[in-house]
Amino acid sequence: MTAAEKTQAREVSLRRIGRLFTPYRWQLAIVTAIIVASSLVGLASPFLLRAVIDTALPDRNVRLLAWLVIGMVAVAAVTSAFGVIQTWISTKVGQQVMHGLRTSVFAHLQRQSIAFFTRTRTGEVQSRITNDIGGMETVVTSTATSIAANLTTAIATAVAMVALSWRLSLISLVVMPPAIYFTRKVARMRRAITTLQQRELANLNVTIEEGLSINGVQLAKTMGTGPSLVERFTASSARLIDLELRSQLAGRWRMASLSIIFAAIPAIIYLAAGLPVTAGAVTIGTLIAFTTLQNSLFRPVTGLLSTSVAVISSLALFARIFEYLDLPVEVDDPAHPIAIDPVQVAGHVRLEDVTFAYPGADRAALAGIDLDVPAGTTLALVGETGSGKTTLGSVVARLFDPSSGTVVAGPPSPSPTGSPPCATPIRSSSSIMAGSPKPAPT
Repeated sequence: MTAAEKTQAREVSLRRIGRLFTPYRWQLAIVTAIIVASSLVGLASPFLLRAVIDTALPDRNVRLLAWLVIGMVAVAAVTSAFGVIQTWISTKVGQQVMHGLRTSVFAHLQRQSIAFFTRTRTGEVQSRITNDIGGMETVVTSTATSIAANLTTAIATAVAMVALSWRLSLISLVVMPPAIYFTRKVARMRRAITTLQQRELANLNVTIEEGLSINGVQLAKTMGTGPSLVERFTASSARLIDLELRSQLAGRWRMASLSIIFAAIPAIIYLAAGLPVTAGAVTIGTLIAFTTLQNSLFRPVTGLLSTSVAVISSLALFARIFEYLDLPVEVDDPAHPIAIDPVQVAGHVRLEDVTFAYPGADRAALAGIDLDVPAGTTLALVGETGSGKTTLGSVVARLFDPSSGTVVAGPPSPSPTGSPPCATPIRSSSSIMAGSPKPAPT
């Protein structure tokens, strides 16, 4: 990853990402309310279980046991129903955000000048819209709800654990600091790998575009470059395999260590409860209910840690998307354009001392061009390759703005305010056909 890419990734604002969800704040509020309700309802299960073990079974109270079982089934049914509704709303919101990103990038690229597409690889542009936006789909669709669900469940579960036994709760919270530390390390590793993956996917798309488009196939067959394209594609695909393995295995040993610690905590709690010093301090029902809550705590905590890894990794994708959304429009409509009815465009074109130079060129492609083409007339531009014929047509159609001079197309003269017309009606009344003329058959 280059220094510029690292700087760009660091500058991705979480607030800007959050603004993507602003139009859907009411749907997200409903999802949050459902998550909170589901978490609170789900907390009843361990307490029902404790009542079954400590009261209903020892007392052989069948009536109480039946009601407790009905309550446990009802809790499962209600939380499942909440889960279905939550998934439907959150998925719909996520897809709408994805739709907005795709259309915004596509519309902004449509406003870019010909120079942008000349210096940018076609496969790179396609990769931003398909691979980059597609790669962040899981994060956009489920991250907000996942954070809310896991955070709510973790807080509610921690409160319930303290209510059961604050001493045992202290043992469970010991694993939090190392868990957070290891997760941050893994997140930074995967973020760097994600940037490399997306860049390699862009290279793969470029190879596909160059090798499988009609022009690319014709060139490959004519020049005999087919085998080299295959080698290039194979090497790029092999690098993607290596990057995917690195992404999946990044920090795997660190996360495995956390899993071992999480699994060892219940055993330590059983040991602590059975020591002579603490024997009889808690009932069997409380102990079982506590370990059940503990497992319920570790799941959302692990989910929060995994979500943070995914979010930080996706910042590289957001950086690439925002880079395109922030591209300046080189040939844009003026702030106060002249309103022109395309039906009334007469076709009169006039160039006054027009000069144009491509960016980075050491000389102008057009210099001091004066030209008057009245409506209804035909003008043929004849010259050697590179003499500026295509450039002149592009300047007339306002695919490029002249470096100096004036181009008047449509009305006979510019407005008194000096504002140029909007390019859209001019372009809708003109056309450019690329190609070389062929001699007539004899």
